[in-house]
Amino acid sequence: MKTVVCEKPFALAIEDRPLPQRKPGEAKIRIRRVGLCGTDYHIFAGNQPFLAYPRVMGHELAGEVAEVDAGSPLQVGQVVTINPYLPCGTCVACRKDKPNCCVNIQVLGVHIDGGMTEFLCVPADAVIPADGLSLDQAAMVEFLAVGAHAVRRGAVTEQDRVLVVGAGPIGIGVALFCQFTGAAVTLIDTSSERLDYAHLKVGIKHVRALGEGLPDFLKAQTNGDFFDVVFDATGSGQAIEKGFSYVAHGGRYVLVSVVKNTISFSDPEFHKRETTLLGSRNATKEDFDHVISKIRSGEIPSRILNTHNFDLTDTPVVIKELIENQGKVLKAIANL
Repeated sequence: MKTVVCEKPFALAIEDRPLPQRKPGEAKIRIRRVGLCGTDYHIFAGNQPFLAYPRVMGHELAGEVAEVDAGSPLQVGQVVTINPYLPCGTCVACRKDKPNCCVNIQVLGVHIDGGMTEFLCVPADAVIPADGLSLDQAAMVEFLAVGAHAVRRGAVTEQDRVLVVGAGPIGIGVALFCQFTGAAVTLIDTSSERLDYAHLKVGIKHVRALGEGLPDFLKAQTNGDFFDVVFDATGSGQAIEKGFSYVAHGGRYVLVSVVKNTISFSDPEFHKRETTLLGSRNATKEDFDHVISKIRSGEIPSRILNTHNFDLTDTPVVIKELIENQGKVLKAIANL
């Protein structure tokens, strides 16, 4: 079967690999779609903190069930997505029903080989039915679930004024799910092109590009108070540090993006605000189910979010073009 392998930074290759052999308790999935996200771009560029090469990327997956144990609720041919966060089931986080931050977590496409291949065997309980969704929609569930999980972590309500920093796929997912709560949402980014798309196409109400006058704009948006909840989805250590100053007194700061940097902040400013600092990692089945429900209802503009499609075997060429033109790319999906 054809498999895309990241051999080392900036080097992708197409390999022929043998078909995987399914074990009891696993489902064999025929992979049909693979979404690319910031994690994949970071892997390609050599700055993903949890990875060793070579690696088969791909954790935003949609496919069809090819083989499964007899008696499984999954059906051969069923359209599914996959929760790529495979927990150990026994560590302190798993015992607290927080498998998304398992001590020994194995993330498809990061810690272990992922879905840029024709067939993949995974634990059957990681397979999530996506009945009623197209393959493209099913491939977008995972990144939206990360956003939905972050919003749940931030305990956002309709009374909150929310700032989302970063207008990539995760940031737009966060902004969408904040708007679903009824919160007043502002989205900022370095790219006016991305912000225009988020505002005019996706429907994010308030957007602003970074630049001179930004702090005054943000103060004006909140009557000088700044924001009850701030989310960082930039992947930038510098942006994360700046974000502390946008949190209102008594507010919450949710770090969604992962960076290699050591993050520092002013302790007096942090304490006088009594800031709540939260990490948000991955997503749970609850978040996946929530996203699928929103897609089925038509509340998520999935066709607008999916800006690019290409053949999986073209990934070694296409990924460079996607990185060079990220202002025009929201969600790119590889087809098999």
